[in-house]
Formats: sequence, C-alpha cells, structure tokens
Amino acid sequence: MKISEYTAFDALGLAELVRRREVTPSELMDVASTAIEQVNPALNAVISSLRDDAERAIRAGLPEGAFTGVPYLVKDLGILVAGTPTGMGSRLFQGLVSSADDELMTRFRRAGLVSLGKTNTPELGLNVVTEPAAHGPTRNPWRPDRTPGGSSGGAAAAVAARMVPMAHGNDVAGSIRIPSSCCNLFGLKPTRGRVPTGPIEGEVLMGFATDHVLTRSVRDSAALLDAIAGPDAGAPYFTASGPRSFLEEARTPPGRLRIAFTDASWSGVPVHDECKLAVRRAAALCEQLGHEVAPARPEIAWEKVRIAFRMLLSYHAHMFDRVCPLYGLAAGRGTLEATTLTMAEAGRRMSAVDLHDVLVARDQLARQLGQFFTQFDALLTPTLATLPIPAGTLDADDPTVSAEGWLDRIFEFAAFTPLFNVNGSPAMSVPLHMSADGLPVGVHFAGRYADDATLLRLAGQLEQAAPWDKRRPGICAK
Repeated sequence: MKISEYTAFDALGLAELVRRREVTPSELMDVASTAIEQVNPALNAVISSLRDDAERAIRAGLPEGAFTGVPYLVKDLGILVAGTPTGMGSRLFQGLVSSADDELMTRFRRAGLVSLGKTNTPELGLNVVTEPAAHGPTRNPWRPDRTPGGSSGGAAAAVAARMVPMAHGNDVAGSIRIPSSCCNLFGLKPTRGRVPTGPIEGEVLMGFATDHVLTRSVRDSAALLDAIAGPDAGAPYFTASGPRSFLEEARTPPGRLRIAFTDASWSGVPVHDECKLAVRRAAALCEQLGHEVAPARPEIAWEKVRIAFRMLLSYHAHMFDRVCPLYGLAAGRGTLEATTLTMAEAGRRMSAVDLHDVLVARDQLARQLGQFFTQFDALLTPTLATLPIPAGTLDADDPTVSAEGWLDRIFEFAAFTPLFNVNGSPAMSVPLHMSADGLPVGVHFAGRYADDATLLRLAGQLEQAAPWDKRRPGICAK
C-alpha cells in the first residue's frame, strides 16, 4: 500500500480493507511506520516506538474487533502498556516500566488496534501546549511555529499529519479538545464514568479526567467509544450507555435540537475575532440544518472554576510526597519543571477545608449546568479564546510564576473547555472553521450529562454539511 492510499482512509476504512483482505495488518504497520519516519522529525509528535510490541501482537493473531489491524498511537500519560515505560512527559518517571496493561489498553487491544508508539505530552499533562523539557516541543503540522495544543498535542500532530488515522488522548481541562481545535481534528470528551480508569485508579483527578481519542472522522470516535465504554471491576461509578451503539448514533439525524450559543468567556478573557466568527458561522449552520439556535449561556462564577482546579495542586503534592517514595523517586529541580514543583508546593499548603472547597465548587457548578441543560440540548462556544499560540508562549519551567498564576495563564488560552471537566458532561471540538491565514479554529459543543449520543448525532450531521477531512496541513505524510 502506498502512503497516498493509506492516508485517504479513516480508521474504520482501513479496518474494512483488512476485513476484505485487501491489505494485511503487517502491511498497514509498515506503511504507518514509513509515514511516521517521514514526518515525525519535523514535528516531534512520537517520542518512543512500540514496534516490537506491535509485531508480537500481529504474529500472535489480532482479535476480531472494529479496528483490527489499524495502526494507532497511545499518549505517554494516563495509560499503562505492559513492558514499556510511562514517562508522563517528565524526566522523573522515565525509568518506570509497567508490569501489565491497564484496562483501557486491554480494550484497545481487544478492538484490534496495533499500537506503534507513544506520543509526546507536557509534563504530567500540566500545560495546554506540548513542550516538555523531557522530550522537547511538538510542532503544529499546519504551522510549525505554532503549538498543536496540549496536553494531547503529540497525538493531535500525529493524526493531523496522517501518521495514523487516530490516536489516544485524555482530557482534564480540555486536553483532547484543545489540540483537536489547533489541528483540524474532531475531539470528543466523553461523559465522566463512560471510559474505564482501572485497575489501579478510581476517580482520576476527582473525576475531571477522562480518556478517549483524537480522530479525523466522527464515526471513528463513535466506534472507538463503543469499543472502550463500560465499567471495569471496582469502578467507583460508571455511566451506562443507551440502547443504540454510539456508531449508530453518529449515523442518525439528530432531529431538531435547541442550541444555545455564546462567544464571550466567563472569565472575561478577550476572545479573538476569528474564534467569534467561527461561532457565528457554526450557529448559522445549525440554524440552516433546522435547529433552534438562541444566544444564551449559564451565568456561572469563574472563580468557582478556579477553586475547583486547585485539585491539581493537592493531587501532585500527594504524588510526589506519597507515591514517588514507593518507587524510590525523588522529586526535585533536576527532574521536574518549575511550575510542576510550584503547584505541588501550593498543594502542600492546602488544608482539609481548602480541599472541601474544591468539592463544593465542583458540585455547585455541576448543579448549575445541569439546570441549564434542562432548557437546551447543547451549548455552542469557541473551543479556545484565540488561535493556536506561538511555540514558547507558555513556559512551564518559569520559577517566577505562582501556582494559581500558572492556571490563569492556561485558562487565558483555554477559556471554555475546563468548565465541562468540572461537571463531567460530554463536550466536543468540531473543526468547522479556518482562519484567514490558514490556522484551524474549532468550535465547542457541550451537552447534558450522559448524553454523548446527542452530541455525536449533531457532529455527524455537521460533518456531512461541512466536511473538514479534505483539508491537509503543510507537513503531512505523502
């Protein structure tokens, strides 16, 4: 198979070729490896190879799943792959090797995916750009002087550049949706509890974090969610799926939805004119498709979002003070970036009352958003407050910035996405707009808790009305 043929298909398209025996998993592995070798030096999206693991899996015989034989990449954060290190974008953790797959990796394998490598991530996911000291910056294939976003920036750059048709990501404050917006991809953050976190973790980052995938097509995202959704043993809670598959939902017309929209940030951060234009055009498109579209938004207090995200401070204090000593790891300036240490130190100063404030803010925001979504099926906003920012703008190794100052800097760029990690509802970035100077601009839809299906139906309709996959970046496998 030629690279030009390979890059024409999404993941389900490649899986269909394997099923029809028009191509073998080994042939797909080889062409994907060639694509990675061709464009990764310019992007630094893939930081380590899992080729040996992939070859063993193919020799042993791949399971019959929705994606049998499809090349894939996993993020170097939030997932455990047997026999390989999970460095989490940090110098501190580079030597830690996983003894077994976690539940999510088990389900990826069961779906027939062939993981070829690991993608770059900022240190511990604590940035919305992907420029870790451990591995260096990942570049945006649309404009290499701009960020691909983060923390799943390596995944986004790899998929946008056609190394693989889709790649694993996870999302704590927008880390699937932000890079999807920066790289002209579809990125869905599923509802809290939809995707398993075991067998070690329970409620990851107080429920703010969830895993899924960055894709070029809506149907790939939906089909993978079918493959990985559902509880695992010992899960503290889970979100049940509906009677139809998510893939079927993505193929089903959504009916007439009531969609609210706003282009103003809750924090008061100014929003770029191109991001506002993207929302206006998306609102007009939704209206043309028969939806009821109205200017409205939940009037939330942004300070509650800031309080809720202080959970990151206590989480990392616990990691360095309680978990790292179990593995003989010493956190310090030689192994961690400055803002990571600053946030952990702030976490050590938090009291039990401060931590309870986090829980109260989380629950109050969830109740408020829940009430809003009794009136509307979806809320449309920009994904980001501005275009993909220049590389080097957010320096995580700056020792002069405070912990809350660092979060505020992140939220100046990601002014919309974090709210929906707090309440746990599904949210997606849809690549409907390009700026006048050729940069991708995503629009963001959030929905009611557990109603991923409505968002996928809407996404499928938008993809048909305004296809985006024919657009290709300047740095792209050919």
